Amino acid sequence: MSTVHIHPSRKNNHPSTEDPNEFQMEHAKNVEEVRSVLKEVGEDTLKALLMIDAVQRLGIDYHFHGEIEAVLERLYTKFNMSDCHNDLYELALGFRLLRQEGYYVSADVFNNLKDKEGKVQGKISQDIEGLMGLYEASQLSIKGEDILEEMGNFSSQLLNAWNTNDDQSKARIVRNTLVHPHHKSLARFMAKSFLSDFQGTEGWINVFKELAKMDFNLVKSIHQKEIRQVSKWWKDLGLAKELNFARNQPLKWYMWPLAVLPHPSLSEQRIELIKPISLVYIIDDIFDVHGTIDELNLFTEAVNRWEYEAVEPLPDYMKTCFNALNGITNEISSKVYKDYGWNPIDSLRKSWAILCNAFLVEARWFSVGHVPKTDEYLKNGIISSGVHVVLVHMFFLLGHGITKRNVDIVDDFPGIISSAATILRLWDDLGSSKDENQEGHDGSYLDCYMKENPGTSIENARCHVMHSISETWKLLNQQCLPPNPFSSCFTKACLNVARMVPLMYSYDGNQCLPNLEEHMKSIV
Repeated sequence: MSTVHIHPSRKNNHPSTEDPNEFQMEHAKNVEEVRSVLKEVGEDTLKALLMIDAVQRLGIDYHFHGEIEAVLERLYTKFNMSDCHNDLYELALGFRLLRQEGYYVSADVFNNLKDKEGKVQGKISQDIEGLMGLYEASQLSIKGEDILEEMGNFSSQLLNAWNTNDDQSKARIVRNTLVHPHHKSLARFMAKSFLSDFQGTEGWINVFKELAKMDFNLVKSIHQKEIRQVSKWWKDLGLAKELNFARNQPLKWYMWPLAVLPHPSLSEQRIELIKPISLVYIIDDIFDVHGTIDELNLFTEAVNRWEYEAVEPLPDYMKTCFNALNGITNEISSKVYKDYGWNPIDSLRKSWAILCNAFLVEARWFSVGHVPKTDEYLKNGIISSGVHVVLVHMFFLLGHGITKRNVDIVDDFPGIISSAATILRLWDDLGSSKDENQEGHDGSYLDCYMKENPGTSIENARCHVMHSISETWKLLNQQCLPPNPFSSCFTKACLNVARMVPLMYSYDGNQCLPNLEEHMKSIV
């Protein structure tokens, strides 16, 4: 039986990039070597699964969509009737990889892990790799899948208990699985850690690792080029100077498109996407830390009407912001029309109006000291998260499946966007997400929940929020399965928004983001 072992870190020497042509040729050669390995895997199901898992965790799967699809198609046709499910790790890994790529596999396959009395078989409690695989698989559960929830709790309890084992290297890997399950993490951000621990006796492992090291350098150079372009655009835009009360964090904001659209070929889309992302932050600061209620009413009216007459009464700083918003909206609309033959200007303007309306609701609540009910707060907070605005822009920039029907769905805040936005809003409000440059007052779900439930401790309130996030992930998992009107790229981007949230909103006691900063240094 093929297997891959994870061992503690060892330093790897990255290939030289001094001669770009030689590097490109070597990289292309390595891509074809890995492609050959994937094509020749044959009928060894576990080995095929291990290979797919490895290329995905290493962040090099974008080279091999066809080969991965072929393997998963074969696996899908026999998965439910296969008798190989005696191997816990193979069962869990196969289930996760199929679900991850949009194949619906029934969670009932895990009922085989129970005895006649309905209890989980004791023999699996010592299978650490199998338990890690089971925990990873449970992250793809959808509403109503009690068996997966049960298996997730079962594996989590055993792994947490085992985490104190004397084998420190294995304990670290178990801990990493519990904290960063693959489905809820960003592969590109976790790839270096996986690469360091990825060991085994199979010859294909070294081939995969060599490509991953070269690919990391290649992608890093693309990101560095993008950062230079983004920095120039932001400086030329001039908002940092004109609106000195607002946040000025283009590198941090760039991490959103980098995480959400990781495919190296989407460089142009990443650079365009940071423009609406930046304005979400800027307009949020206008509403949250600077504007008066009268000014905010005027600005919201201007964005809803999008007419010169509505802009004229605005104070100068708001005119500056609106002019930037108008220019970026027109620029992106022209680009989308040129590339795909569809003018999205109405959709883009509508998304900004909806966002500003939600910002204004929050500003009015604060101005009169009103603490809304949790449902009312969350309904508005999902919109004020800015996720809808950004994903509407991304939908058009990608250009996949732009039809009247799909445009209407995107405009109407579909579930796949709403779930990602809910996860962001709840994480943002957990209490640890106090931005280092933001001292405004925009409310909190925790405040609303504790007022609505007198006597509730902050710890219980946070547990409630974490449970709500977990339940929303189940909805998001469901919405990513077929039938789904959106492209695979857009669907995965919505998932990536949710995956990025913990990195972007887990502030430490110094109001910094150490985990995000560590990833920023390693990737760019």
